[in-house]
Amino acid sequence: MKSHQKNNVQKVILVISDLHLSAGKMIKGKRNLLEDFHYDNELIDFLHYYSHGDYQDIPVELVINGDFLDFLAVPFVEFYDDEFWSEKASLAKLKMILEAHKGVMEALKKFLSCPDKNIVYIIGNHDAEFVFDSLKEEFLSRFGEFSHKIKLSNQVTEHTPTPGVTILHGHQYERAHDFDQMNAVIETVTGEKYFNPPWGSYYVTNVINKYKQERSYINAVRPIKHFLIHGFLFDTYFTLRFILSNIYYFIMVRFWHFYMMKKSLRQVFQDLYRELELFQDYESLTRQFFEKNPESRVLIVGHTHNPALRIFSDGTTFINTGTWTRMVNLDLGQWNYGNVLTYAKILVSRPDYQMADFEKSVEVDLKYWMGINNLPYSEYH
Repeated sequence: MKSHQKNNVQKVILVISDLHLSAGKMIKGKRNLLEDFHYDNELIDFLHYYSHGDYQDIPVELVINGDFLDFLAVPFVEFYDDEFWSEKASLAKLKMILEAHKGVMEALKKFLSCPDKNIVYIIGNHDAEFVFDSLKEEFLSRFGEFSHKIKLSNQVTEHTPTPGVTILHGHQYERAHDFDQMNAVIETVTGEKYFNPPWGSYYVTNVINKYKQERSYINAVRPIKHFLIHGFLFDTYFTLRFILSNIYYFIMVRFWHFYMMKKSLRQVFQDLYRELELFQDYESLTRQFFEKNPESRVLIVGHTHNPALRIFSDGTTFINTGTWTRMVNLDLGQWNYGNVLTYAKILVSRPDYQMADFEKSVEVDLKYWMGINNLPYSEYH
């Protein structure tokens, strides 16, 4: 690797998140509007590129930072059916996803078959059902003799691939999506296991998925306030129905929950406000993180689908790796956002560095994958 030889790179760390592979574009002969991932070929090329050629002899660690698979978007059972959260249903959903994206699974296996290539899988809120051991076993079984090169565990909520760099999905910052990976499985008296999801997962399956069947872009538009304004002007009836459904669902699921806890109205509204803290200001959260973790220099998250790279005056860095799903941004200041497949790339030149030499030993950046497939066409989504 010509450029890397100059820098004497000893290790490469790649971070991707929020790809949302689901049950495929077609189910039982019908178009599946819940499928958000349409970049199988680009991902296959990405995995091949970083395991061959210039990267063939360099250790490469791929960190899948949550929501790689999307169990919430698989129309396996009725949305309001509690069996959707059973271990049996979750296993069936996993098999549907793996079947729909065979090429990606094969590419992951080929990536792992190369020397010094490994994967760390951090569980997010859309692939939270990986807390079932049976799902881990089924997923890992697809990689045969190379399955030991994948780290997938309930204990992994954040990852430090090199000193000074911390990676976590980011759903932990939002009460609507936060859950305890170690205690998220409940068992009935008959021995059947169920995933106990955060209320945000119920919201996705009960509200978002329902309206996404009518407007496939419903969860892909940012900023939300611009989406609502645009909707009121140009799609009034649908937008009013959507807003009223959100209000009704929130009152029934969250307001009565806090009210029945015999709290004062002030406490109820305080709790409700915290519950609604979605897509928070990650800049302030980042400052809090570095204050609590002074040994860290870089924080990498996903979850919000909003790619960002911010370098602060003290040298600390915040990266959001964005998403590999199609996004629509109504903010003219980010007109090109939503058309790029973003990922973080970390180059380590001296694995045994001291923190005083972090800047000299570690290079961190946010990249976007342009692909190497030379087909003269691309699938229309």
